[in-house]
Amino acid sequence: MLTALGLDTSTEAVYRLLAARPEGWGVGQMAERLGLGEQHVRDALDRLAELSLLRRSADRPGGWRAIHPELGLHLLLRRQQDELEQRRRELDETHVAVTRMIADLAEPGTGFAGEGGGEETDSERLIGMDAIQSRLEQIANKATTSVCTFMPGGGHSPASIEAARHNDAQILLRGVEVRTVCLDSVRNSAPTLEYARWLTESGGEVRTVPSLPLRMILIDGAIALVPLDPSDTRRGAVLLHAAGAMTALSTLFEQVWAVALPLGAQQARDEGTGLTAQERELLTLLAKGLTDETAAGRLGVSLSTVRRSMASIMERLGARSRFEAGLRAAQAGWL
Repeated sequence: MLTALGLDTSTEAVYRLLAARPEGWGVGQMAERLGLGEQHVRDALDRLAELSLLRRSADRPGGWRAIHPELGLHLLLRRQQDELEQRRRELDETHVAVTRMIADLAEPGTGFAGEGGGEETDSERLIGMDAIQSRLEQIANKATTSVCTFMPGGGHSPASIEAARHNDAQILLRGVEVRTVCLDSVRNSAPTLEYARWLTESGGEVRTVPSLPLRMILIDGAIALVPLDPSDTRRGAVLLHAAGAMTALSTLFEQVWAVALPLGAQQARDEGTGLTAQERELLTLLAKGLTDETAAGRLGVSLSTVRRSMASIMERLGARSRFEAGLRAAQAGWL
């Protein structure tokens, strides 16, 4: 129940027992009552002390007492929120670095092999969907350990879903790890949601986030396929091999994966702000100066959904204009 807050099953059981028995029990008593080994109980006590859920007992020298759950669990929630904010800041910094790197690679004379090939380089341009799909099939067929994907856009065309399903099926049959991050709004597209569910049932993992920085596929942590221009995927794609680029892109993927929710998990509202993750991301995008249309594209939702969400946020803030809503959101610590 409390795994998301950093408590495994054994640690949670020990905490519940200590909270219910304020007089305190010894390690042996707790181990017998819970059906655990004494070392498991000691490890759980160490973890609870690390999380500040235990205090030294004033009545029993050398003993411990559990923090009341009302206070203790709120402390855990606050810690989780602080860690989440730190991961978001790191994610923003990595996103900026990756965007700059891709922009630099898209400039002429940066060591690309031409469309027809040429000398061995750290990157390769792919122009046209046929070229991209053909190259993707080729490298995916060689995957041996992992395929990690950012899949922006709320709904995807039947053709792209069918191509992805075909590639994924072949990869999963070989025992390759498949992890995919979609947008939260994928839940609004029945065909795309059905594909995501098929992928999880077939052995892959799917998580969702409010928005994604770019479309990306990582193969074995050694090859990456990204758009030449993240804001206009029609320009083409670039296949990257350089170690530095792969380190940056792999780091970006893991940071996004860490804050993403498993497919099917409940979309909870932030305890402090009452915002969903998608609403918070919308506020952040608009605060950065993005238009409603661009924000809708990043979130994979319709323009009318963006405007309804903003109207709801303004009502909660008691704001009569977007500008006033931005000020009040900043003052309330929502941004």
